[in-house]
Amino acid sequence: MDFKISHCNNFFKVKGILNKNNVSLFNDEFNNIFDRVNNLTISIQDIISMDKYGVEAIAELHERALAKNKKLSIIGSGCKELYDHFKTETAA
Repeated sequence: MDFKISHCNNFFKVKGILNKNNVSLFNDEFNNIFDRVNNLTISIQDIISMDKYGVEAIAELHERALAKNKKLSIIGSGCKELYDHFKTETAA
């Protein structure tokens, strides 16, 4: 399945498989997003799977939101790998 990003205002929907082959599309889309918006919502409901590069890309986006004091919401239960990453980060 192809990887797609669609959006309306500050709500983004990602769909497909986020991996090493297409993580650059994700990074390009969200590169300077916090220079343009204060609130960002990303739905991962339709993510089928994500490798470590996809998890790292979303984790880096989270870090940028914190550094710039912006709000980032990740919604949906689409990806166990991402959930596990943030679960371990909170426990550490």
